[in-house]
Amino acid sequence: MTRSFDRQVAIAGIGATEFSKDSGRSELQLAGEAVLEAVRDAGLKPRDVDGLTTFTMETNSEIEVAKTAGLGDLKFFSKIGYGGGAACATVQQAALAVATGVADTVVCYRAFNERSGHRFGSGAHRGEPTSEGIAMSWVSSFGLMTPASWVAMFAQRYMHEYGATSADFGLVAVADRKHAATNPKAWFYEKPITLEDHQNSRFIVDPLHLLDCCQETDGGQALVVTTVERARDLPNPVAVVSGAAQGSSQGQQSMVSYYRDDIAGLPEMGLVAQQLWAQSGLGPQDIQTAVIYDHFTPFVLQQLEEFGFCKRGEAKDFMAGGNIELGGGLPVNTHGGQLGEAYLHGMNGIAEGVRQIRGTSYNQVPNVENVLVTAGTGVPTSGCILSVDQ
Repeated sequence: MTRSFDRQVAIAGIGATEFSKDSGRSELQLAGEAVLEAVRDAGLKPRDVDGLTTFTMETNSEIEVAKTAGLGDLKFFSKIGYGGGAACATVQQAALAVATGVADTVVCYRAFNERSGHRFGSGAHRGEPTSEGIAMSWVSSFGLMTPASWVAMFAQRYMHEYGATSADFGLVAVADRKHAATNPKAWFYEKPITLEDHQNSRFIVDPLHLLDCCQETDGGQALVVTTVERARDLPNPVAVVSGAAQGSSQGQQSMVSYYRDDIAGLPEMGLVAQQLWAQSGLGPQDIQTAVIYDHFTPFVLQQLEEFGFCKRGEAKDFMAGGNIELGGGLPVNTHGGQLGEAYLHGMNGIAEGVRQIRGTSYNQVPNVENVLVTAGTGVPTSGCILSVDQ
């Protein structure tokens, strides 16, 4: 595979609202605030933006966000499907537009009142027949009605295959909350947990405890994507997009791909990994820190394996001894992740990747050259690699 972006594109600005449980304002206002903050951070003006990309789940259309934020003419706008799986794919879409000259400056955004408004974990809803609804009918009749219950099936199989335990999953939650505790922007700032806390938290769906499940958040996040050449003239250190990819593997369904031969892995993320390593010319040994999508802790282990940081079934050993905590071999989710900072479908994780490249994270990893970011698991998914400007 050719290196599709060839280090031509960068994230030049990041912006977010506060992360809360009741924002007290509309989702459109949250989106507008995040976009304007990202543009300001990039040292640009709103009318410099000529492209927008977001999620199909986003309630704020590109044209309404453009009006709210005072943007100029739009030459590019697009939406990516499948919830959290869309996050790094918005960067891919923006990078493709910028690298091909379709647009000069594209903002990726996501904003919602996910705690005070529509709650994504509330399960299946009745409505007109859809292809996804038909697929869900095969599992809902067995009581599998929510994301936690869907992931619990994968987790049980993974535990059976590889001898992982609930305490192994808890290592992810402990690391995330340790990092969130020193991040003033995180909802769980100054609130670390112990493995005992994790084990004593109530079960949601066996084997998932409450502390295996991400939180619900009101807020917005935006990212400014432009050429590396232009970004070099802007105020911040350049975060180069070395790779960005999407993946949907054979037999894929939306979080219930139970009919594959093996449900103890995440082949869609393996497909993303193959593309990212090929695009960037990098490998696991070249990554100093990673933002791993953590809506549920078990899928963090499977992603570490799919990306080759360890062999299949060995993530529990790879994480032991604080290896994924700050100061370990591969610090993961230094912002606190979706369990500790905020659940914004992974967009805040991309912003943390940018901060690590800039050297401005609250939990800065020394000598960062490349950061892996993943988005969404169990669904058609995506990932990206951000690098320092060489």
